[in-house]
Amino acid sequence: PVKVAIINNQVLGMVRQWQELIYENRTSHIDLAGSPDFVKLSEAYGVKAFRATNKEEARDAWIAALDHPGPAVVEFVVRKDENVYPMVTQGSTIDDMLLGDSE
Repeated sequence: PVKVAIINNQVLGMVRQWQELIYENRTSHIDLAGSPDFVKLSEAYGVKAFRATNKEEARDAWIAALDHPGPAVVEFVVRKDENVYPMVTQGSTIDDMLLGDSE
């Protein structure tokens, strides 16, 4: 009964974040807009799948996946520009970690 969570922002998120924050928004080779429809792909293999595009759907989809007796995939769709924090940049120590908007 494995549950798989896909956080899909249709880009290489951490690479985009580094390019944005460290390389002055010079982005290269990050666009994954041609990715498959993960729900349809999962269902094609007989795996139950759910998609969530907001917090309410996310909660419901995860509960439904956990309640499903077999394997399930949940695709969480997030904004392309969503960043992940905390983060430690190259050459920095953990004392210099970036905390995002909460700094």
